[in-house]
Amino acid sequence: MEFVDYYKLLGVEKNATQKEIKSAYRKLARKFHPDLNPNDKDAKRKFQQINEANEVLSDPEKRKKYDQFGKDWQHSDQFQDQGQSQYQRPPDGHRTRTYTTSETEGDFSDFFESLFGNRSGGFRSTRQAKFRGEDYNAELQLELEDVLKTHKRTLNVNGQKIRITIPAGIENGQTIKIAGYGGKGINGGPDGDLYITFSVANHPNFRRLGNDLYTSVNLDLYTAVLGGEITIDTLNGKVKLKVSPETQNGSKVKLKNKGFPVYKNEGVSGDLYITYNIKIPTSLTDKQKALFRQLSELK
Repeated sequence: MEFVDYYKLLGVEKNATQKEIKSAYRKLARKFHPDLNPNDKDAKRKFQQINEANEVLSDPEKRKKYDQFGKDWQHSDQFQDQGQSQYQRPPDGHRTRTYTTSETEGDFSDFFESLFGNRSGGFRSTRQAKFRGEDYNAELQLELEDVLKTHKRTLNVNGQKIRITIPAGIENGQTIKIAGYGGKGINGGPDGDLYITFSVANHPNFRRLGNDLYTSVNLDLYTAVLGGEITIDTLNGKVKLKVSPETQNGSKVKLKNKGFPVYKNEGVSGDLYITYNIKIPTSLTDKQKALFRQLSELK
């Protein structure tokens, strides 16, 4: 008979307390229970082994024999016929009842009965353990414009249509939890949750940093020198902007509250920062070049 190290099987030390043994057994029983692994033969075998280990180590007499005799612990006493029990009188006069192997097989611990309830394997309790459903994780890809305003969207998760609200100002990589939309619970246990991670794509013209937006605007030389009014594009539409005379290349201006909406703070937005790129005119005519010479001479 091959020796099975029950302590190693349950992942406990040889001096483990009864509380530690039960805790380790409960954790493994949940993991390998056949109801949770219907198509896994290895899990079923593992489940039987940990049940056997718990049955021995949770019984002080059996544990003592196991520690002393190892693989031969079951033969340390002489058993009577199957289905009978014998009484032995130790020197101190107390009587200890020893069960035959036919009685111990299927006679699972009270803890196990209360955990898994009445099964075809011989459980007596009608209670069944409740297991929480599995959590689901999903990724939703969005454009930057998609999170400018709070809106609703319908998702298809594991064949189930779920309508969610996407708040304005959601961050790239941010995760929200939709309670109760994960896997179904077992034996009346609570359903798991759905975790959605948002992947917000970069914009070709606007860079987002927190709640602020950054962009560049080309400015012709004449407007930069003389000043004037230009119309620029923002994520919320077109905006007219006054340009001060003698604006330098690389100058920055701030448009207050024209940035990105603040997450879950309706009506509040960051700022839009604009950097001017002054374009030098090309393909000048002879007359235009002459005028620039005159300006140069005046300087």
